[in-house]
Amino acid sequence: MSDEIATLHEILSLKDEIRTGWQLRGVSQPESVAAHTWGVSFLCLVYGDRMAAEFETRGQTLSVGRALQLAVVHDLAEAETGDFPTRADSTAETVSEATKERLERAAVGSLTAPLGTDQIRSLWEEYEARETPESVFVKEMDLVDMCLQALVYESERRYDPDSDTRNAFVEFTHLDEFFVTAEPRLQTELGRSLYEEVHDQYTEIRDSR
Repeated sequence: MSDEIATLHEILSLKDEIRTGWQLRGVSQPESVAAHTWGVSFLCLVYGDRMAAEFETRGQTLSVGRALQLAVVHDLAEAETGDFPTRADSTAETVSEATKERLERAAVGSLTAPLGTDQIRSLWEEYEARETPESVFVKEMDLVDMCLQALVYESERRYDPDSDTRNAFVEFTHLDEFFVTAEPRLQTELGRSLYEEVHDQYTEIRDSR
């Protein structure tokens, strides 16, 4: 197998790499990283024009096409590192941000080198830096997608809220922690508006259990 095909083989493992946060919570058949990537990409397509209009009021230009490129590669490193969930629970075992950044940067380097192009690594670096309208937009949709997925799992009762066999959610019940980690990271009016609407629906369904 050539280095290029071997690398593509490894990257495509994202189709089967389960999102760790849902796995910890005991969600039945949780989404993969690639499924999340599709969700983020689709949200970028749906809300691109509205987000572009918001950035225009700030005197900045947003390219929806470039945002879609960033969305596709934003979790590329997880093909090698696995998914490091963001936690709010102070009792949770977590990897430090510095360690996460070091591991992911090294992973992206090793995954992109055999492909013979610097574009993918450059896109990933742009997303991580969060200095362009496109990278901010993609992160907003990354957080909104997570909250929407929590709403799906809550409405479909895909987990037992009274069961936490791994003792992973000591300070939070149901899927509340996913919203707690998302809310303070939102930077745009559109992102906050979508978050609030999803959170309201989630809370209504959660409290009806």
